[in-house]
Amino acid sequence: MSRIGKQPITIPSGVKVTTNGCEVSVQGKGGTLTFTHKPQITVAVEGDTINVTRDNDSRESKALHGLTRSLVFNMIVGVTDGYEKNLEINGVGWNAQVKGREVHLNVGFADTRIVGIPEGVTVTVEGNKIKVVGPNKQLVGQCAAQIRSHKKPEPYNGKGIKYSDEVILRKEGKALAG
Repeated sequence: MSRIGKQPITIPSGVKVTTNGCEVSVQGKGGTLTFTHKPQITVAVEGDTINVTRDNDSRESKALHGLTRSLVFNMIVGVTDGYEKNLEINGVGWNAQVKGREVHLNVGFADTRIVGIPEGVTVTVEGNKIKVVGPNKQLVGQCAAQIRSHKKPEPYNGKGIKYSDEVILRKEGKALAG
């Protein structure tokens, strides 16, 4: 039995979970999220708990058991608390601006790099800090990764876009012969 998959999920107050065949829908103050799971996994809502079970002990079913439980749990956390990723821009004169559903990045290139913001995700910029917030963990992480990918931090000067909790190991530059 999967150690993660066999754990029941408690439904907090204010959250409504419905299942329809292979589709799980979670509603809360943060919005509505839906997920379609594989047919060999069963998601059952019993009172204020959710139990995830599998039909057989095949390798694929075992792998999907814990995955499905984690995804349903992440949906519940997303509609109650939401997810947040914080990024920092390090570089002289480098900045970001939110214009409509796009983030415009000026990070040392001749042109402005534009990153689209997915539906359901909010991006705010204050100085050199970028905050990506939303109920869907995957979309929040993907949006933050796309912003970061335009100028990854480099180890010599520390310039680039990095996660706020990320540690950049600095390298020593060229030593002068003398």
